[in-house]
Amino acid sequence: MEHPRLAAGLASAVVTLATPGIAQTADCASMTDAAPDGVTIVEAVQTPANDEAPVDHCLVRGRMAERTGSDGNAYAISFELRLPVAWEGRFLHQFNGGNDGSVVPALGAGTGVAAGNPALARGFAVVSSDAGHDGKAHPDAGLTGGNMFGFDFEARRDYGYNAVAQLHPVALSLVEAHYGRAPEHVYGYGRSNGGRHAMVAAERMPGAFDGLLAGYPGFNLPKAAIQHAWDVQSFRAVGETLAAAFSPEEMNLVSEAIVAACDELDGLPDGVVFATLACQEAFDPAALVCADGQNSECLTAEKVSALERIHAGPSDGSGSQLYNSWYWDTGLNSGGWRFWKLESTVPPWGQKPIIAVMGAGSLAQIFTTPPTEVAGTPDDLEGYLMSFDFDADAPKIHATSADFPESPMEVMTPPNAGNPTLEDLQAAGGKLIVFHGVSDPVFSFKDTADWYGRLQENNPNADDFVRFYAIPGMPHGQGGNAPDEVDLLRTLMDWVEGGNSPGAVTAEFRADGKEIRPENVGAERPLCPYPAHAVYTGSDASSATSFSCE
Repeated sequence: MEHPRLAAGLASAVVTLATPGIAQTADCASMTDAAPDGVTIVEAVQTPANDEAPVDHCLVRGRMAERTGSDGNAYAISFELRLPVAWEGRFLHQFNGGNDGSVVPALGAGTGVAAGNPALARGFAVVSSDAGHDGKAHPDAGLTGGNMFGFDFEARRDYGYNAVAQLHPVALSLVEAHYGRAPEHVYGYGRSNGGRHAMVAAERMPGAFDGLLAGYPGFNLPKAAIQHAWDVQSFRAVGETLAAAFSPEEMNLVSEAIVAACDELDGLPDGVVFATLACQEAFDPAALVCADGQNSECLTAEKVSALERIHAGPSDGSGSQLYNSWYWDTGLNSGGWRFWKLESTVPPWGQKPIIAVMGAGSLAQIFTTPPTEVAGTPDDLEGYLMSFDFDADAPKIHATSADFPESPMEVMTPPNAGNPTLEDLQAAGGKLIVFHGVSDPVFSFKDTADWYGRLQENNPNADDFVRFYAIPGMPHGQGGNAPDEVDLLRTLMDWVEGGNSPGAVTAEFRADGKEIRPENVGAERPLCPYPAHAVYTGSDASSATSFSCE
């Protein structure tokens, strides 16, 4: 039986299945012979539950779309598919993050999914891929090896959207071959670049998924990469090194000032600001500037200007915005924010942050046309960002050529991202949940909020099939003093399968969150559908029932 979502764009259909939870109908080893044309199954092994994968399953590894690129290198879409013995009739396409380039274990785990209860453990069949390139194919290129694929247009396009489109029907056919029946419900989930994949799929493959979960999505990734150069130049203007630009103690001052100005706007002083929009009016960064004679518990005017500059976002010489601005939020002192923006703990990176090494290589070799080859040392990569010209170089994210017929923005960004309606997803009956940490250091929360605002303006019925949730205090993934433990996959399943339109969802402060205030550990908070936010109206600060959405 062909699954109704094998072909992208096909409308939803009702599928009647046998009782879920039965054992697979095909022997795992026989899956080596189940590959469609153009697909090679290299391994199919019955795998017992273990520390990584908590249920018995058939692990299938394969590759497809093998070719030689225009750069002379070998390419293929490598993937793994995990097929649980106790299958519940569901399938999840796991979209991975960063530059892709590796087959992350197909578990369906991460922020937005309950800890210890990944999709695989819930009886989902899960597929994961490298998005069409091997990130370790250029070991001699240093820190730029993982983005050398950007010199081949087809590899760029696979990374942007085509690998998901090619692998998806193949994975569904393998699921059906194994179980003897198609999945009843088809989901997609990813965070960061994986969240971008989910948003791209909502536009390019609107009929392929019943439900999509997009976490802190880099849907404007090439524009966000320009911010890397903007940040590095801003920080180096006030520091001999990026790490020296702002010490952890100075970033604590900034966070504490935001807390002092905004914490009680939501009715509860807990170090978390739910009233994000009101906080932008209440907090004045100028209050951080040292008064005459003051030399502690304050910042120089130059350093405050640097922070204001990065929050304003990049612009060219005419003042035109090149990405978006950023909201002030309490998570600026989190380890995750610092790791991305100012300082890493990775010795081969020379302690430079992610934006100055991995981000620089991506901007140079993937997100601009023509690509610029950059030496793979930390200093060379930071040097590339220091010399980035916002008038001459920034337009290259929109450029095409004979060798690169689609621009980086066309390859990476969902069609209609600037003017979304998602009418095709709506017509197909699909559901989309997006969530984003307000303190994200790499993808502007405001950029995602602006996208959602445009969607609501363009489609009066957007609430029928899209939800957006803000997680205050959270950087790029779990961290900070944030209620960042939440099971939005369950929320999505309830919406898709039960017709339960989601309202506020309960999130918790993790017991193992090292940056969480002691009094918050284990406490609950409601995450309200944006732009509503939680307001404390009760008497028990540990219970989500003591808050209302306003």
